[in-house]
Amino acid sequence: MIDWDDVRYFLAVTREGSVRAAAGRLKVNHSTVLRRITQLEERLGAHMFEKLPSGYRLTEAGEEVLEFAVQMETSSNQLETRIFGRDQHARGLLRVTLPPPLATHLLMPDFADFSRFHPEIEMEILSMDTPVNLTNREADVAIRVVHDRDTLPPNLHGLKGPELFGGVYMSRDLLAAWRAGASDPVKWIVRNWDGVSDWARSGEIPATEIPFRVTDGVAQLLAVRQGLGLAALSCFVGDADPLLVRAPGTTLRMFGTLWLLTHGETRKTKRVRLFMEFISRRLASYVPLLAGSPASATDEHAHP
Repeated sequence: MIDWDDVRYFLAVTREGSVRAAAGRLKVNHSTVLRRITQLEERLGAHMFEKLPSGYRLTEAGEEVLEFAVQMETSSNQLETRIFGRDQHARGLLRVTLPPPLATHLLMPDFADFSRFHPEIEMEILSMDTPVNLTNREADVAIRVVHDRDTLPPNLHGLKGPELFGGVYMSRDLLAAWRAGASDPVKWIVRNWDGVSDWARSGEIPATEIPFRVTDGVAQLLAVRQGLGLAALSCFVGDADPLLVRAPGTTLRMFGTLWLLTHGETRKTKRVRLFMEFISRRLASYVPLLAGSPASATDEHAHP
């Protein structure tokens, strides 16, 4: 019989394009991946890959195996999800994925409270910008900023949360210097994949067209604190920072709606139900902060 674990390694190499990348994905060492691929090839009596300078390419036999391997993966995920959904104990592993700012600037105290209330649940927080696949059980619960509800996959169960707004922020020191007539150029501080939206450019402070680029939200926030320039930030990040202020003449913009998402079968698990209900209540209490309302910001934030 074919070992499903061998097939998992085969799929990882196929998708990642190299043994090294597959090992990183599966969190094993390089030799383990090679051993698993060799076992599969010996069982099937055929080579699965050609090793090229650009990476690993499927052979003709590998192409045939791929179709059945994907079917095996789908069946395995369905079985695992169904059994997981029957688990009614408030213990075990719970994996939650969400964008880094929501973890670091908003929800970590709530995750800590939940962990204290349910000490037998092992929490794993996957703080990342790239969405993970809930159907493949890469996470149990996802907290996502959703721009269009119609884009949500139909097989996911969701709890709608508050709307998330953002604004344009700068350091208080930079604002004071600008008002005093400082001539240093004001830059837009953007993440690599972001541009500057028209709504953000509507303020009173002119910025140069030469941006200051960073790769993540933490670096962006630190750059704004250093007085380098302007940045579009979520209100729950910008308003809560005593070193920052909203740029004069700018408006708020809705970034999207927060959703708590889980797979249809996974949602029946007790620890998933408990977590979604708990975090849903906490998010509801953050509506003013997430909306950037005057109740969550000082008068100087609202009227710089």
